[in-house]
Amino acid sequence: MSNSIHQLVATDIKGETFDFSTLKGNKVIVVNTASKCGLTPQYEDLQKLYDTYKDTNFKIIGFPSNDFMAQEPGNDQEISKFCVENYGVSFQMMGKIKVKGEDKHDVYHFLTDKSWNKKMDSQVEWNFQKYLLNEKGELEKVVSPQTSPLDPEIVDWINS
Repeated sequence: MSNSIHQLVATDIKGETFDFSTLKGNKVIVVNTASKCGLTPQYEDLQKLYDTYKDTNFKIIGFPSNDFMAQEPGNDQEISKFCVENYGVSFQMMGKIKVKGEDKHDVYHFLTDKSWNKKMDSQVEWNFQKYLLNEKGELEKVVSPQTSPLDPEIVDWINS
């Protein structure tokens, strides 16, 4: 297993295959999302961050998940509609997945398991945890769910 997320694929929110190799050369934030969470307003700041940096080799990949107190009960269609209508989300949203437990998606195995990412083990603490990956698809940093997407820690990383 290479230490790059670029080897993986997932299904996007429209049901189409998304190949992470298309992200080569971009800094990427992978974030697990939920529509009925106290942190849901972070969608607004994620979209602001995306709008500011999308033309500078920067991407955001959102993974809806119902793993924390059933705060993402909708299906992919309902989630997509919610994101666009309430927050104008235009960054890449994926199909709903598991981000923890036995049947977590391979992307989250990569993000949380040192044997996959060669950098660190971590746990997804809650909705809106942010995983920062460099242009080679290597994990660089894990940012707390409570940290705003517009926090200097994230903005400085994008600009570095």
